[in-house]
Amino acid sequence: MEAEGDKGVRSLERALDILEALSTEHDGLGITDLSKRVGLQKSTVHRLTQTLVRRGYVEKKDDGAYRLGLKMIEAVGCYINSLELQTQARPFVAQITAELGLTAHLGVLEGDQVVYIERMDVYSGVKLYSQIGLRMHAYCSSLGKCLLSALSGEELSKVMGGCKFERFTPNTISSFEELKQTLKQARSQGWAMDNLEFSPENRCVGAPIFDYRGEIIAAVSASGPPSVFTEDRVPQVAAFVKDKAMAISMSLGYTGKI
Repeated sequence: MEAEGDKGVRSLERALDILEALSTEHDGLGITDLSKRVGLQKSTVHRLTQTLVRRGYVEKKDDGAYRLGLKMIEAVGCYINSLELQTQARPFVAQITAELGLTAHLGVLEGDQVVYIERMDVYSGVKLYSQIGLRMHAYCSSLGKCLLSALSGEELSKVMGGCKFERFTPNTISSFEELKQTLKQARSQGWAMDNLEFSPENRCVGAPIFDYRGEIIAAVSASGPPSVFTEDRVPQVAAFVKDKAMAISMSLGYTGKI
């Protein structure tokens, strides 16, 4: 007797077979041709295809043929864009570390957290793969504040609605209202700061990265201990990081002005 899990895996494999078959057919395939291509009964192909259509991964054309849907293109596009972002940003991230003597981070927003997708440390001068993929609370991160500043009031309320605003240091933002005021300042000046808010041993300044549409898609930052990244350095570091963020943005096709 076939286990429930085995059936699920087999259905997934068949759905992937359908997607792979459609990926090579620009004009799409009808159910009959698609069933022949993947070696399945038409009833099975029709059932799986309808599920893929409902999820947007496949679409049905006016002539009845099926082709890959916008959801699939969107998913692949996001992955390709992330690769492009890292490739374009890497030399500028390295410049931040080399010229400022501070650790540089590149991050993107996922829910109410920042995900590090690049880091270069002042001591090693190379990427620290153990840090890539780590998550950080957006409300007490310079990267996170840059990314949250792009959201509308409604979007911000939705993203941060469940946030408990845990206080890690006396400087940590402790309420949604305080966060909104901080984001207003970040939008105005074009950069944001984590002033010993998550750790008393780390100060960080970040700036947003724009894509070709003028939308904030990532942020880059410079950080270090307060003994190295002193308060009097903040204006100089902010200007430098903001300049590098703009250079990354322009490499991605951004042509506007902040």
